Amino acid sequence: MSVGALNQDVPFTARFARGRAVSSADAGGIRPVQPGPLTLPNRYFLAPLAGVSDWPFRLLCREMGASIAHTEMISSHGLVHGGDQTLAYLERPPDERPFAIQVFGHDADVLAEGARIAAEKYGPIDAVDINMGCPVKKVCSHGAGAALLKDPYVAERAVRKVVDAVAPLPVTVKLRAGWDEEHRNAPEIARACEQGGAVAIGLHPRTRAQMYRGRADWSLITATKSAVKISVWGSGDLFTAKDALRMLAETGADAARIARGACGYPWIFRELLALERGEDPPEVTVQEWRQTVLRHVDLAVQEKLGRFRLVRAEGAPRPRAFRPNGGHAQLELSAGEAERAAVRELRKHLLWYTRGRRGGLAFRRIAPDLHTAADVRAALDRFFPEDGSIPAEVRDEPMQGPLTAQD
Repeated sequence: MSVGALNQDVPFTARFARGRAVSSADAGGIRPVQPGPLTLPNRYFLAPLAGVSDWPFRLLCREMGASIAHTEMISSHGLVHGGDQTLAYLERPPDERPFAIQVFGHDADVLAEGARIAAEKYGPIDAVDINMGCPVKKVCSHGAGAALLKDPYVAERAVRKVVDAVAPLPVTVKLRAGWDEEHRNAPEIARACEQGGAVAIGLHPRTRAQMYRGRADWSLITATKSAVKISVWGSGDLFTAKDALRMLAETGADAARIARGACGYPWIFRELLALERGEDPPEVTVQEWRQTVLRHVDLAVQEKLGRFRLVRAEGAPRPRAFRPNGGHAQLELSAGEAERAAVRELRKHLLWYTRGRRGGLAFRRIAPDLHTAADVRAALDRFFPEDGSIPAEVRDEPMQGPLTAQD
């Protein structure tokens, strides 16, 4: 899933509506999930999000209760040939376990080799996910991502190659409904992936042609679950805890992969676990909200300073020379440069955090002028005081929402 999709209004639908999603009588307790040899403590996962799922965001979601959080998709060609940003996608705290990566590519042999290199040279890695769902043109035009949905044989071969390369690690696959409305073949592709050795399927039931428009067709999750014996993880329009629980109840999916619903609101995982226990989710106070936002800023700065920088393995391909228009040179950032780079890249998260809160519109207007952690704190103090009061300058600001999945 791309940042472009996350910039739509849909993820913020009913985010701040209170109320029980299930009753105590309906709650069945926390249910573990077992993809292959892994045992995950609950059935709520953070989906791989391109441009979003770095280790600071994964850490926050894991602390809130997500039982696993995949990296954003990593180019198998980058792993094999030494791309500029490839190692950055593999960075993580040493205690992030299980650690799961997502790889993409169009060539089955390169896909497998990239996964093997990641597992052998940059482990420990506990699971590998294959991206067959990315709808972005620059990915699909090379035959990767959702383009692999066009041919079950190609999909099966890609899975089999990766399974053989990383055994005994469990291999899962991210799918879409199909290429377009005339080719909604997710159950067929899921069977091909199962035959190739995948232990689970993650299904976003929109076609590649839909991108992120319209409604996700949860009935296709049900059909896919009936078509295979392996686990099926549902996603699509899971903007609140209530949405995720309803999807699981309606489809029989084994787990929920939360994507846009977690952006700006990692508390969704805490709410899901509370509801599954039959409890009322604790309220997110303004003090906790501010603390989380500021902690995210601090973690992002640490990431830019290379707190968990990976050392290129001996014999691994060397990266291409730094290109002036190809981004900042990560290893050469001073403390000030790292802070400014972190806040610049974190602005999207800051907008997601503030969306739906009174003061969010005013915050959005000054967001381009935020360059340091001190700037962010000052903006929070101005529009979202720690005492919970509403500043006079935003008292008449209209609230954003409620919105629907059709907006």
